[in-house]
Amino acid sequence: MKKIRWLLLFLIFSLSLSGQRNADYGVMLGVSSYIGDINPNRLLYSPLPAGGIFFRYNLNPREALRTNLLFGGLRANDLDFNNSFQKSRAASFSGTVGEWALQFEFNFFPYSTAGKQWDYTPYFAAGGGVAYVTNTGAFIPVIPFSFGFKVNIYKNIGLEAEYGFRKTFYDNFDGLTDLVAPSDHSWIHNNDWYTFTGLAVTWKIYNKLAGCPAYGEVDSKRKR
Repeated sequence: MKKIRWLLLFLIFSLSLSGQRNADYGVMLGVSSYIGDINPNRLLYSPLPAGGIFFRYNLNPREALRTNLLFGGLRANDLDFNNSFQKSRAASFSGTVGEWALQFEFNFFPYSTAGKQWDYTPYFAAGGGVAYVTNTGAFIPVIPFSFGFKVNIYKNIGLEAEYGFRKTFYDNFDGLTDLVAPSDHSWIHNNDWYTFTGLAVTWKIYNKLAGCPAYGEVDSKRKR
């Protein structure tokens, strides 16, 4: 797991060198939670600390590609729910999920951390990735979906709030497998999900080239 983490960090750093002008870097802190056999429908159930880093390459003010490395805790307990079946089963689990994902991001309004101060937009993102679950030791494919809101608070600095949920193709986060025939499994049900919710700070890193007018928009007084 440590080797994979360092490899992903190296890939993110390598990508950043190819396009600093259009790149945003970010750090996210928040909580993670689980949805599955023990918790079938509560959002933000039993949240645990989560965080990570990401790199975004802006194709234009509306579209971007983002890669992220996120980690968070997951836990659940049947005794948290008021039904006789779960109280008699009394299943529980706890663990950590690590995720690498690549997402396409769409801004509903034009947005840039090098544009007018207080630019803002809601956004949506979707893509693909892989997750590692510590309590089962499994690598699993995931489809990440995220939506949020971002605002350019000062020069090249942005603030973002995001809720992201992950569709997995795995039904053993919690050590429980549905007693359902494979032909009755649906795309939404019969697999475990997890979510990330948090705040992120983003920034651009510029090489301040002497005499280069391309960097004037960052060094000059911002429009409001």
